[in-house]
Amino acid sequence: MSVAVIGAGAFGTALAISLAGNGRVMLWSRSADHAALMRAERQNMARLPGIALPENIDVTCEMNFVSDQSTLLLAVPMQQLRNVLTSHRTALSQATLVACCKGIELDTGLGPLAVISEVLPGARSALLTGPGFAADIAHGLPTALTLACTDVALGKALQQDLSTANLRLYRSTDTIGAELGGALKNVMAIACGAVMGAGLGVSARAALMTRGYAEMLRMATSLGAQAETMAGLSGFGDLALTCTSEQSRNYQLGLSIGRQNVFDAAITVEGAATARAVMGLAEEHGFDMPITACVVGLIDQTLTITGAMAELLARPLKEE
Repeated sequence: MSVAVIGAGAFGTALAISLAGNGRVMLWSRSADHAALMRAERQNMARLPGIALPENIDVTCEMNFVSDQSTLLLAVPMQQLRNVLTSHRTALSQATLVACCKGIELDTGLGPLAVISEVLPGARSALLTGPGFAADIAHGLPTALTLACTDVALGKALQQDLSTANLRLYRSTDTIGAELGGALKNVMAIACGAVMGAGLGVSARAALMTRGYAEMLRMATSLGAQAETMAGLSGFGDLALTCTSEQSRNYQLGLSIGRQNVFDAAITVEGAATARAVMGLAEEHGFDMPITACVVGLIDQTLTITGAMAELLARPLKEE
């Protein structure tokens, strides 16, 4: 198998570094200057400074070089996925596409695999998701992720080909659950960051994580996900990681909201757009998503931390 990673951000670079242990890897950057700098310095100074790129990683900005590979990992932000697929439709049409982004498209309410299917009907696709920070993967630390694919044979082949010495992949056919777990946990990470940033305490965070998981489970299973998937790496596992670590950009955004600090707008935070998309789906289907609604209010500055806390604590008492 020949592999290329589309997207030279932190996660894409980390995946390329890990996969380089299996053989040669192509890494595509949309910026010619960024690609040239990475080739010259043999590291991604902007995203993963101090971590050397193995010699068998070839960095390019030319999509025609990348499209020759049989498997392409799409490590681009969720809200940019459609544009990348549309702009390079011909080049990407013959490869197996593995989406490595987490979220829900704001304009359509679709997950990454549905976007791939819309732009490239009939494409062989899978989803790589779960609790893994780029720095950990790039440093060779042990990480376990979910590979979701409805085609069992393709899933087994990808599982073998994309597992590395430090990256262990667990296979699932529940693509809906894997997509929604990875998307919804980002929203809850913003909420948990806000709790900690406002000084509300770890007990409040634990409560919010637990009720946030119930909210995730309620929506995901209503849309066809399996409860077992939500309890696995792509659901609960990713929730536990991103709701407790400042390495998570979603958690960082929540911290800044809780502390009333200005957040760097140049940092991609998937959970912000996803929260708005989730509320659109909630209104369409009649889902009760109180934590997500509070996150949207905090992001849009129509709700304060005090107001959000009051809204959640004033909800009717009920059985767990």
